[in-house]
Amino acid sequence: MVHSTTKRFSYWSQLAILLGLVGFGIIISNLVVIIIGSKALGPTTLTGLAQAEAMQKALLKPENANYAQLAQIIGTFFMLFVPSVAFILICHKKFLWAGFSRHFNFRQVLIGFFIILTANFFATPFADISKWILAYFPSIDKLAKGAEDMYSQAILAMSNLKGWGQFFVGVFIIAFLPAMFEELLFRGVLQNLLVHWIKKPVVALIITSILFSLIHSSYYLFLSRFVLGYALGLLFLYTKNIWVNIFAHFINNLMALSALFYANMNKKPATVNELDVPLPVWTLAISFAVLYGLFILLKRVSAANRDRIVMKENIAFADSPLLAQQS
Repeated sequence: MVHSTTKRFSYWSQLAILLGLVGFGIIISNLVVIIIGSKALGPTTLTGLAQAEAMQKALLKPENANYAQLAQIIGTFFMLFVPSVAFILICHKKFLWAGFSRHFNFRQVLIGFFIILTANFFATPFADISKWILAYFPSIDKLAKGAEDMYSQAILAMSNLKGWGQFFVGVFIIAFLPAMFEELLFRGVLQNLLVHWIKKPVVALIITSILFSLIHSSYYLFLSRFVLGYALGLLFLYTKNIWVNIFAHFINNLMALSALFYANMNKKPATVNELDVPLPVWTLAISFAVLYGLFILLKRVSAANRDRIVMKENIAFADSPLLAQQS
C-alpha cells in the first residue's frame, strides 16, 4: 500500500520541501537576529562584518538578556517551528502524523523524564572523552574552546534572570518553547519522515541525532548531545506521542535553567559545563543498564496508548504503511 501523501509527494520531494522550508526559516531567523541585535547594540557607525561582530557581542552581554531571549525564541520559531508546521500541512495535512495526540499519561512523562535524566548521566563522560581526543588536534581544539566559550556566554546572557518574575517568563521562553520547537522538527518531522522512508528506525535515529547535535554547535558536547538526541528519538519511537518528548525535554531544560537561576541569585554565576557533575567512564555501564530498564518499562506503560494512536492513524491514513505495524 502507498501512503496517501506519497501519491502527491515522493519521499525525495518531501525532503526537498522540508529543506526548502528550513532554509527559508533560517533566512528569516537571521534577519530577526540582525534587527534585534541592532537594537541591543544601539546607534553605531560600524558597518559590515565589524557591525555584525559588535551586534553579536552586544547580545552576549548580561544586561541585554531580554534582547538575547527575544532573539533566541523568535529565531528558533522561524527556523524550527514554522518550517515544521508548514511541512506537516503541505505534505500530510494532519498533525497526528507528527505525533500530536491526547493519548499519553503521567507515567509516560515521568518515565521519559527519568530517561532523559539518566541519559544525561550516561552522556557526561563523553564530553571528557571528546576533550581528550581533541587535545591531540590543537587547531581543532582551539576552535572547540572558542565555540564553547561563545555558547556559555550566550546561555548565561539569556539566563540572566533577576527575580522570580523573570524566572517564570524564562521557564516559558527558554525552557518550554525551545523544547517544543526542537522536538517537533527533529522527532515529529525529520525522524518520522526518515523512519517511513528508510524503514530502518535505527538508521533514522542516528541521522536525526547527528543533526540534532550539530545544531547546538559544540565540539566538546557533540557526542553527549548525540546520546541525548538518540534517547529522545527512542522515546518518540516507543510512545508515538510528541507531547511525551516535549514534556521530558522541557523538564530537562527546566532543571538546567533552575540551576543557573539559583547560582545567579546567590551571586555565583556558573557556566553550563560547571553544572555537570564529573563522572568516571565506568559509570557508563551503570547508567546504560538503568536506561535499558527504563526503556523496557516505557514500552510496557505506553502499549495501550500507542495502540490507540495506531488505531487513529489507521483511520486518518487508511492507505499508509504505519511505522507502528513495522516495529
